[in-house]
Amino acid sequence: MFAALFPSPTLTWYLARLFVGRILGVLVLLVLVLQALQLLSESGDILAVPGNGQAEILRYVQLNVPALIARFLPYSVLLATLFTFWPLNQNSEVIAMRAGGLSAHQVLAPLLLTAAAISAISFAFNETVVAKSTGTLKLWTELRYYPIPKETGTRSNVYLRDGNDIIAARTVSGSGERTVMRDVTYYRRDAGGMVIQQLRSPQATYAAPGWKLQAPTGFTVAATATQKLGDTVISPNLTPAQVAITKTDADGENIVTLGRKIDALRAAGRRTDELDGKWWHKISGPLSALLMPLLGSVAAFGLARSGQLLIRAVVGMALGFAYFVVDNAALAMGNFGSYPPLIAAWAPFLLFALVGETVLVRTEE
Repeated sequence: MFAALFPSPTLTWYLARLFVGRILGVLVLLVLVLQALQLLSESGDILAVPGNGQAEILRYVQLNVPALIARFLPYSVLLATLFTFWPLNQNSEVIAMRAGGLSAHQVLAPLLLTAAAISAISFAFNETVVAKSTGTLKLWTELRYYPIPKETGTRSNVYLRDGNDIIAARTVSGSGERTVMRDVTYYRRDAGGMVIQQLRSPQATYAAPGWKLQAPTGFTVAATATQKLGDTVISPNLTPAQVAITKTDADGENIVTLGRKIDALRAAGRRTDELDGKWWHKISGPLSALLMPLLGSVAAFGLARSGQLLIRAVVGMALGFAYFVVDNAALAMGNFGSYPPLIAAWAPFLLFALVGETVLVRTEE
């Protein structure tokens, strides 16, 4: 019964091989062009840091290429669908398949099976490679390409609140009582929210309780005076656990780690709608490759001699790009709380699956 959904093994292999070859060709071309453009804009900033050279340029490429592959793989599948079906239709191969008794869904089945395999590979690649490289690159970018501290779990640009007071740290590394903040600025504010004193320190460590600023420089607003201070303990109510959950980068975490951090944030009473949406999107995102053959298949059917092949290809491309627009818009609405996270992540996929199937059924004749 399952075999009846596909054409002959020879034809299935022929279509799948054409499809995979075009996906790889389009993907390599897109990644090379976009990486070259990004290098033109970022190489100056990388080399501006003392000690950075060719090794750092290559490291940037190594960290950035996986993200480009993950981002543009669905686009590559869409364009490969058009580049596969266009010549097949132009050379009347699709008409020959239909004349041989194959339905439109059977013609499309090898591409859908290939796209499903690509979606599975994409999910595994995102969770094992892309998440780690994206998190590292984002941290390195926020540090303006200065060396990343060797401690594991380093986060950048962390802001904390202790009542009315605010702590800003350029990096936070370590965990538990070994948590270390670097390049720390402490703003002491009055009940009205006005800053009355600012303390700057190169490092803050957990003092159990509170955080010990190492030889901070203090600025008092009322006296407009700056003075050097000895080690100072601040924020006795702020714990390492609170510091650990202040910032979560969904793009830089795999689905398991992100799920654990969402549970911790929820247990602490934090709002997690944005992270919930991104957690679900880690599953629905790779599946977008499965939609592309369905949306682009409009270019496969219809007579080439009718003169509408170009129009069909444009319609297929428009449907594919419309999906990405709607998907990003729905995710943004979910981040703002307008949509539930589950709806924001899955509604575009289900909607365009229905649209693609409707277009296929209406145009196969």
